[in-house]
Amino acid sequence: MGRFEITTAGAADLPVLRRWADEEGWNPGESDLPAFQAADPRGFLLGRLDGEPVASVSAVRHGPGFGFLGLYIARPDVRGQGYGMRMWRAAMERFGSRVVGLDGVVAQQDNYRRSGFRHAWNHIRYEGTLPTGAAAGAPDGVTLVDGRSLPFAVLADHDRRYFPGERDTFLAQWVALPAHTSLAAVADGALHGFAVARPASRGTRIGPLHAGSEAVAHALLSGLAATARPGPLVLDVPDINPPAVRLVERLGFTPVFECARMYTGPTPETDTAGVFAATTIELG
Repeated sequence: MGRFEITTAGAADLPVLRRWADEEGWNPGESDLPAFQAADPRGFLLGRLDGEPVASVSAVRHGPGFGFLGLYIARPDVRGQGYGMRMWRAAMERFGSRVVGLDGVVAQQDNYRRSGFRHAWNHIRYEGTLPTGAAAGAPDGVTLVDGRSLPFAVLADHDRRYFPGERDTFLAQWVALPAHTSLAAVADGALHGFAVARPASRGTRIGPLHAGSEAVAHALLSGLAATARPGPLVLDVPDINPPAVRLVERLGFTPVFECARMYTGPTPETDTAGVFAATTIELG
């Protein structure tokens, strides 16, 4: 056994976490890292064995009452030696008394339950391309505009309907990153939907996809698909939203991955009926 220490991951360390996530098959976004670090600069922990990175976890605090755990990875060659549990404990200590959320892979869900997490719903990852003729325009009275053209306060207020913690710094980066494309659905001076697309290791990740109706969600997805790189569109769809599941299955998308949204404490009150795709399973 060598010397194991846990430190805060800096900007130079985050590409290691992204590579590990890619090797796990999680298909991270190519440009996620600046927004991730902006969300909580000290929220990413790296475990080093004799100075070499071997394990990671993110413990991102979204305001005073909520946190999200992700990127919980130990390198395959050191698994089963207790390093992952030490990372876990460091992350949970950082959260303090906050309600904590995570998206747990199937193989780890029993372990999360034993640590006090309760199942809320599943995220099903769907991949696909829009069939010929399946693109949809905006419903009557709704206009799609570049998300960056709206006052940021409008986007932040809209986001708080769907996410249980304050994440304005993250959201500002998420919208502004050059590789990200965003669309907003506007009607009668109000925001009725918002979505962001970003290039990923495989295809284009869509998230968030928030909409007041299935028709608005379809229009936002179609608008983002029109400018996406070749390859599949990838969405993490909450199975408690039947219209969201119906939309991607009607379009012929295929389920490829599943994880469970779990929380300590009560499930936060959010507008789950308007979530057609989660922002990111790494940070919520």
